[in-house]
Amino acid sequence: MAAGGETMMTREQLLHLFSRFSFLTSLPEVKQRIADAVRDKQEAVAVTTEIQEEILREMGIDPSFGIGCLGKVNVVYENDKDLMIKFYQFVAKEEMAIDEAELGPREMAEKLHAQRILQEQQLNMLVEMRKYSPESQSVILGTLRKQLEEANFDINASILSPDQIQEIIQK
Repeated sequence: MAAGGETMMTREQLLHLFSRFSFLTSLPEVKQRIADAVRDKQEAVAVTTEIQEEILREMGIDPSFGIGCLGKVNVVYENDKDLMIKFYQFVAKEEMAIDEAELGPREMAEKLHAQRILQEQQLNMLVEMRKYSPESQSVILGTLRKQLEEANFDINASILSPDQIQEIIQK
């Protein structure tokens, strides 16, 4: 497909890839394939990439071109909010498939529980932020961005308590 001089997959092609990958990685036999590869000391990400390449071949797209396009989605389509949401869901689905293969059932349950708690905390923080003016919200988000950068984007740094928010606003 890249032979025609295209430099990026179309929006429709990307959406198809994301949807098909999500469907396939939810199938028990595909989950088992990834888990078997991990058990055989292969990298789980190599298997998920292989699955993506298979989908790209089904679509008539050169796999190396398609995989290369995935690395450019957030630049080429940065203003397409809906596509970006689907892209991040796709990335999260891949991470989930890998975690499921690498972690045991207990560790996976613990990870999902911790993620739920973190999401609740993030939601509570957003509700708290809505009490403030748009200008104050902008300052809060700027502080949060800086905090995340300093923590090397550790997701646990994505929470501010009501007291921390109040402190930022008072500065």
